[in-house]
Amino acid sequence: MARTRFAACLAVAVSLGGCMVGPDFKTPEPPPTDRYLPDESGTLNLVSAGIPGGEAQRVVQDLDIPNQWWTVFQSQQLNGLIDRSLKANPDIKSAIAALRVSQQTTRAQRATLFPTVGVAGTAAQNQAPTVLSASAADGNFVFGLFTALLNITYSLDVWGGTRRGIESAEAQAEAQCFLLEAAYLTLASNVVVAAITEASLRAQVQATQRITAAQRETLGILQGQAGLGAISGADVATQQAALAQAEATLPPLQKALAHQRNLLAILTGGLPSNALAESFELNDLKLPADLPLSLPARLVEQRPDIRAAEANVHSAAAQVGVAVAAQLPQVNLSAVVGSQSLTLGSLFSAAVGPASTIASAGFMQTLLDGGALQAKKRAAQYSFEQAQAQYQSAVLTAFRNVADTLRALEYDALALKATVAAEQAAATSLTIARRRLDVGDTTYVIVLIAELTYQQALLARIQAQANRLMDTAALFQALGGGWWNRDEPTNPAQRMVCKPPKAAPAK
Repeated sequence: MARTRFAACLAVAVSLGGCMVGPDFKTPEPPPTDRYLPDESGTLNLVSAGIPGGEAQRVVQDLDIPNQWWTVFQSQQLNGLIDRSLKANPDIKSAIAALRVSQQTTRAQRATLFPTVGVAGTAAQNQAPTVLSASAADGNFVFGLFTALLNITYSLDVWGGTRRGIESAEAQAEAQCFLLEAAYLTLASNVVVAAITEASLRAQVQATQRITAAQRETLGILQGQAGLGAISGADVATQQAALAQAEATLPPLQKALAHQRNLLAILTGGLPSNALAESFELNDLKLPADLPLSLPARLVEQRPDIRAAEANVHSAAAQVGVAVAAQLPQVNLSAVVGSQSLTLGSLFSAAVGPASTIASAGFMQTLLDGGALQAKKRAAQYSFEQAQAQYQSAVLTAFRNVADTLRALEYDALALKATVAAEQAAATSLTIARRRLDVGDTTYVIVLIAELTYQQALLARIQAQANRLMDTAALFQALGGGWWNRDEPTNPAQRMVCKPPKAAPAK
């Protein structure tokens, strides 16, 4: 079959300008499945927790994703912070610069399809020996000689190696385009998660401060009772120890909150010394009622990392063609047009006569190179196989991301509902215990146990509430983030527009 293709290319090389050797790229087929989970046919149980920020959610199959997907949290502060990040973050600037490099590399590669035209010129001062007759017509033994040459060279792309190289460069530029989209998506997701984490830590700090204030109040009650001789000093000491332990949990939370503020400053392209105007609270972030879930066949078109991996497969396939073409005869055409004159002024005049022209055509076929070209072809083939495996890995990772996020959302909802119930029960128990302690109807140990139970339930509820928000953001990220719905290019690189997913079938 290889010999047949070789003969066919050779036969049509002159008439059709050559053919293209090597494998032709075909878009990989999506995985043969219509679900992410084994039991996805049933509705995911994203139940309500009965509090603001814990509303019920429903998953809507094939619901499209907005470009600015983070607006679903209904926070103007968050929207503004992400807008600043997308413009000022240095990682985005780096990705833009990388795309520009790919664009210019592709442009340079396309130029190889055209002839190369160059000019050359020489100017020399000569002196003929006086024993001979003068060389110049005016009888001077000293004369000038000026030469101008126009060189035209062209490599005939008989086997398509040049065009395969252009195809590879264009695919690399496309991959870089999707890597930039992935950088946008990752940055936006990181800002959302950082903001939610800050809100969670701030709530935990406030809750811990309330808990320590309540424990100080309890300590005051116990000290008063000890002064009356109603309780022993041991109970007072125990409460003092419990208060100290609660106070000891506060600095680590405050440190984590400070670190999170520093992270948000860096994500927006600023320095930690520049205080952020934005401050996030859990109650300021809303859970979207409807969550999108793209079909698996569309996921492979929506995820920027998968599309970048697909473009890398395309580039690697084209490089196989480049390596194959390098083993075949290389045909080159050239022409030199030149003129000579004794004076610079008459170099291009009609008096000099017509310019001399030399045209040539030739080919070169490597016979022995120690196996270098064959090794390069095999390396290109292995690179093609590597790119295909990396694409498959990217697809599997994407499907796992979606599946993990769906499960996380389901169990987050159940966990928040349970922690809300636990917090409410613990708060009721603590209130009753304190009232009984005020009237001397219970022991301090009962109050202490109630305080610790409430503290743990309160912090667990805050963390569960934050988890629902973060995993909601994770779902939008796992599905690709909605970059294909951008109305106008916002990329300052003046980039090529990444090829969007195919339109969803009409329902």
